[in-house]
Amino acid sequence: MIGKTISLAVLAATLAVAGCSMQQNGTHDNADVKIQTPIGGLKFKTNDAVVPGETGLPAYPGATVAKKDNRDNGAADIDISFGDFHLRVRAVGYRTPDSPEKVRAFYRKELARYGDVIECEDDHSVGTLSRTSEGLTCDEGKHIKISNIDRHAKAEFELKTGSKNHQHIVAIEPHPEGTKFGLVSLDVPSEEKSN
Repeated sequence: MIGKTISLAVLAATLAVAGCSMQQNGTHDNADVKIQTPIGGLKFKTNDAVVPGETGLPAYPGATVAKKDNRDNGAADIDISFGDFHLRVRAVGYRTPDSPEKVRAFYRKELARYGDVIECEDDHSVGTLSRTSEGLTCDEGKHIKISNIDRHAKAEFELKTGSKNHQHIVAIEPHPEGTKFGLVSLDVPSEEKSN
């Protein structure tokens, strides 16, 4: 659903370009782009210093922002609004020399302040809880990948809390030098609004 929603939003943004205004601040490394149309708008921000605080989760102690190369940011804040349709994704990737188990334990505790926490591996629940009290399951929002760090690494592990429309996700992957993980805050329109 997320891929379809984002595709529809991008299409709507493309079709609405006529009569739009565009503002860009910053550089390639720290972009802040705003596109406003008569029917809605798009905001896109990549700034390692600002976005991490927007996820609602603290950085793991000693972790560093993970970048694909020296020019890319490890964080993004995307906000798309057209009428009743509103999609917001805030995400940041990190690396730490600590084990995936330590990262998992830290974020399990941090996510608990938002409600029930489900553990997912390969889009299936692990443990006794398979659905949050707000109805979120492991297959909601699937295919959120941090990156392709190792083709032979075991399946990505996720911790999730919230509802189908408002989620906090911690995606954890083992890395040869420790752990790579991503923090995501996801606000997705309801089925009625995305149609």
